[in-house]
Amino acid sequence: MRRLFRRKSLDQLVGETVEPQHQLKRVLGPIHLTAIGVGAAVGAGIFSTIGSAVAGGSGHAGAGPAIIVSFVLVAVACALAGFCYAEFASMVPLSGSAYTYAYATLGELIAWIIGWDLILEYAVGNVAVAISWSGYFQELLRGLGLNWP
Repeated sequence: MRRLFRRKSLDQLVGETVEPQHQLKRVLGPIHLTAIGVGAAVGAGIFSTIGSAVAGGSGHAGAGPAIIVSFVLVAVACALAGFCYAEFASMVPLSGSAYTYAYATLGELIAWIIGWDLILEYAVGNVAVAISWSGYFQELLRGLGLNWP
């Protein structure tokens, strides 16, 4: 049971990446990292939900112009999450994202759960984007006079 919650110290984690064959090249600058962070926070969900959120749909009223308030609240929440990740990255300057942060602080089992959670999150997110994209693509084809099943 004790092995499930074992942790690696920061010195041990950093020591494993000191060797040249285990290091990543640092080629991304602040603008690149900011763009990647914004892309990860905003995602593609905004394109699949904004229409029904503003205009409404069957059984629910739309928010209309009040959707801007929702965007501001979500932007604040995303900024706070970004600050947390920036703090983690400054404390544990290694690749590995949430898995590495959890391994250093919470233990191996929690890090394993977080790692698989991230994989599932990305898979489900990709499915949602694919479904949304196919709906837009069908509407485009319908506008061109092509009926695709």
